[in-house]
Amino acid sequence: METGTAGAAGPAGARTEPVWTGLPRGLLRMRRLLLVVWLVPIAAAVGVLLGLFAGPAWAAFALLPLALVAWGWPMLGRNWLSWRYAEREDDLLISRGVLWREETVVPYGRMQLVEVTSGPVERHFGLASVQLHTAAAATDACIPGLLPEEAERLRDRLTELGEARSAGL
Repeated sequence: METGTAGAAGPAGARTEPVWTGLPRGLLRMRRLLLVVWLVPIAAAVGVLLGLFAGPAWAAFALLPLALVAWGWPMLGRNWLSWRYAEREDDLLISRGVLWREETVVPYGRMQLVEVTSGPVERHFGLASVQLHTAAAATDACIPGLLPEEAERLRDRLTELGEARSAGL
């Protein structure tokens, strides 16, 4: 999914705008389902227990987890839209965040290990994550919720570029 376009060619030596790629919609569906699967049963349990042991008026507190679902649903959508990555000539950019934007630049020559991981829930939704380990542990980065084919393509490309860049050092 493209979320940006390359900039127009400028004067010689000018850097063009990176081409950003967003995350698949399956990640948003998975996170929203997990939100509902955890909070709706909690709301039911709290409502029943408070209704039985503290009285019906206290059972209204069961609405709090449901309010979290109502608030979290659009927030998950905004967070999903904020995630994107771009492959440039010398580095990989990862951008995320709604209130606090964070952009990570991972130079290909600094990459030591690129992993593709997929837990049981991710596999059920047909997703995988790419974990990047660099020479400095503080700059490790992750791209969650990719399609497995894209995650493997990205892993192979980043590994190849990392080996080529580090061989030149």
